[in-house]
Amino acid sequence: MYNILICDDEKDIVNALKIYLADANYQLFEAYTGKEALKVMESKEIHLVLMDIMMPEMDGISAMIKIREKSNVPIILLTAKSEDTDKILGLNVGADDYITKPFHPVEVAARVKSQLRRYMQLGGGNMRQMVLTIGGIELDDRAKSVTLDGEVVALTPTEYEILKLLMEHPGQVFAPKDIYQRIWNDLPYGSENTVAVHIRHLREKLEINPAEPRYLKVVWGQGYKMEKGPRG
Repeated sequence: MYNILICDDEKDIVNALKIYLADANYQLFEAYTGKEALKVMESKEIHLVLMDIMMPEMDGISAMIKIREKSNVPIILLTAKSEDTDKILGLNVGADDYITKPFHPVEVAARVKSQLRRYMQLGGGNMRQMVLTIGGIELDDRAKSVTLDGEVVALTPTEYEILKLLMEHPGQVFAPKDIYQRIWNDLPYGSENTVAVHIRHLREKLEINPAEPRYLKVVWGQGYKMEKGPRG
């Protein structure tokens, strides 16, 4: 049973999402402001959050920042087409994905399922055991942990999966659409900006100077790669 928190100040949208996600394996919780969402997070074990951006009292971005202080639970933002800047900001501060209103029921169900699968894999220990090391970065897939020069680095599930993909294939260039299809398991619409934001977030956590990365390199016009053995 997966616990999903739906947070939107419009009750019609909350009710619609409850219908889209009507599933024997989902227990759904409701919130109508960012503050209400935080209260639910404190009292319940939530496995995924669907979070509207524009809400009274506390907006979705502010609530998500608070959630990220304590949890790496997947967060999918609910956005309007006019909120492109907010989408990028949301991805920058820890969102795993976003869905643009109006929603398509199949898209909602697919994205929720994809994020839950990745999140549970991170904690379930069912994936093959391995330790990947490149320079000062070590990814331990047994413990689902990443360290940089011996210090633990907190990554979201999406960031972890992107890093793992690149570390499994050092030197290989992946186009944004290929990364998106592998990680999100979805058609690569709007993939370039989404992937770029997550790569930038990884750089901020793993690079001494994100503007001049040693590990996560961009190959202009082609995509991204992990250096095989960066020098100090």
